[in-house]
Amino acid sequence: MIDDFAKANLHGRLRRDREALLWKLDGLSEYDARRPLTATGTNLLGLVKHVATVEARYFGEVFDRPSPEPLPRWQDSDGSDLWAAEDETRDQIVGFYRRTWEHSDATITALPLDAPGHVPWWPEPYLNTNLFAIIVHVLGESIRHAGHADILREGLDGRTGVRAEHETQIDEEARAAHCAKIEQAARAAAPVRAW
Repeated sequence: MIDDFAKANLHGRLRRDREALLWKLDGLSEYDARRPLTATGTNLLGLVKHVATVEARYFGEVFDRPSPEPLPRWQDSDGSDLWAAEDETRDQIVGFYRRTWEHSDATITALPLDAPGHVPWWPEPYLNTNLFAIIVHVLGESIRHAGHADILREGLDGRTGVRAEHETQIDEEARAAHCAKIEQAARAAAPVRAW
């Protein structure tokens, strides 16, 4: 009984966070969805592609249920899952993510939480695991990258929130006042330097 409850709640959270990540692409130009927004090149469409690849591997290979999507061998990972090449369309990447959900959801539904899994890219003694641990791991990855997407999107156009139904109109004046208050607190807390 508790296993069913835990599985349903974790799976529900994963589904919610998948949608939140995709929502961060809504209304963006191709350039803004793809362009590097940090010193390391992090970008919104790349985050979607990366999370799709992570999810495909963990709910596929780990449980000997390979993803129907073509994936390079994990040993050959070269970071290309972190950005969209010019010949990859947004629709292709979003489609890959949505098809990965279907495969992942089938794995989660079919297996009990204690189903054994094997993660060859994890170090000993963690190679052997179970579905519960993998759901928690993938949920952590999804939440982490959805958080990155939150910050990147806010930097692009000021939009914030988890889902469209929770988004409020941007009040630039209120935001400026809020940031000024935080800046003032930071300056007041900083020690005075004697030069």
